[in-house]
Amino acid sequence: MELAQLEALVAVVDEGSFDAAARLLHVTPSAVSQRIKALETSAGTVLLRRSRPVVATAAGVDVLRSARQVLAVVRETGLPRPRSTAGTLPLVPIAVNGDSLHTWALPALAAVGHLAVFDVHREDQDHSAELLRQGEVMAAVTTQATPVQGCVAVRLGVMRYRPFATPGFVARWFPDGVTAEALAVAPVMMFDRKDDLQDRYLRARGGADAAPPRHYVPSSDDFGRAVRLGLGWGLLPAEDSAAAEAAGNLVDLDPGEHVDVELHWQQWSLRTPVLDAVAAAVRAAARDALLP
Repeated sequence: MELAQLEALVAVVDEGSFDAAARLLHVTPSAVSQRIKALETSAGTVLLRRSRPVVATAAGVDVLRSARQVLAVVRETGLPRPRSTAGTLPLVPIAVNGDSLHTWALPALAAVGHLAVFDVHREDQDHSAELLRQGEVMAAVTTQATPVQGCVAVRLGVMRYRPFATPGFVARWFPDGVTAEALAVAPVMMFDRKDDLQDRYLRARGGADAAPPRHYVPSSDDFGRAVRLGLGWGLLPAEDSAAAEAAGNLVDLDPGEHVDVELHWQQWSLRTPVLDAVAAAVRAAARDALLP
């Protein structure tokens, strides 16, 4: 397997098509196709599903993960590279959940932005480890403490969420406080359909069977804004609620109740200086922002 073939595989999966990969690699689509065919011949199996977008097959996932690791070593050791972008900053694809990205993770990446360029995949913390398994990222902020095969895991800390709503929303939907009956009918904010935070709170408060109306807003900024506008109640980290709570624009819906999310950093066992620097910056930022 040649480096040019491995780069073609990574480029096609990342860009989603042979044409886009060709533009990235500054070669023709035919050249990319030939490299992929040669790689599949060497592997003895089909590595890519020619769909829109192009995705790796089950066998391709294993080769893709190895390809990313080989190319990461090549980039950081200064060995000759087939791509015409040799000499540029190394690419570090990582997966980060939306709330971490919105609060403490971006400053961590900015601290090492002179060392790498980042391809950030926003993914729910309960699902981000899957991107490591698929070889799409080199590291991930995840709730999974058990290391993915070929990775190491380090505990980062706890992100605490409390239920908030506007005073007007509380007066309308929770006039008698937080009850199972009120939770069953009060509109609730959801980040997306992978978001389990609000359901965890509902289960803890005895509303396991509650099916309240749900607003889906898949942006941390807009999710918090929707709660502050009174669209629904929702769980917010301190960074999103402190100012509005102090000003009286948000109230703690259920004082003393909260949902804690324990976060971990998982990265390849294959260490590189840049990845180690990113990990150190992430751990330092997490120490300052998260609960121990």
